[in-house]
Amino acid sequence: MLRSTKRVVFLSLGLIAVGLGFLGVFLPLLPTTPFLLLAAFLFSKSSERLHDWLLNHRIFGKFIRDWREHRAIAPRAKVLSVAMIVPLYSYTIFFHDFHIAIKIVLGAMAIWSIAFILTRNNGPRKEAIDVSVAPAEPANG
Repeated sequence: MLRSTKRVVFLSLGLIAVGLGFLGVFLPLLPTTPFLLLAAFLFSKSSERLHDWLLNHRIFGKFIRDWREHRAIAPRAKVLSVAMIVPLYSYTIFFHDFHIAIKIVLGAMAIWSIAFILTRNNGPRKEAIDVSVAPAEPANG
């Protein structure tokens, strides 16, 4: 009984996390990746089928696998993330009439987020292809 209740709770929370992650694709201040990582964890405890679906998803699967296996964020994702964070937080801080304390907190969140993203590993390196040419043997003649 307790095991099936736990499974249902994890499954429900995983579905909510996927929904929030999907919304994050369209809503700039709602992060996509953390919700999908949470969903992957919750599905790993509740639904092998949904866990596999998420890990093999053609768009999000690679990001989740890179994070799980290497604690990595691809360089392209880093650039896109920072390119979204800077203008959105800047606009909110400079063009909205919020209390100065809120602006300071938002600025700190932006700086922390950018620092976190940029200090993560870039992911696995592709094996370099050896294109060197072996030295020519001297001609005996």
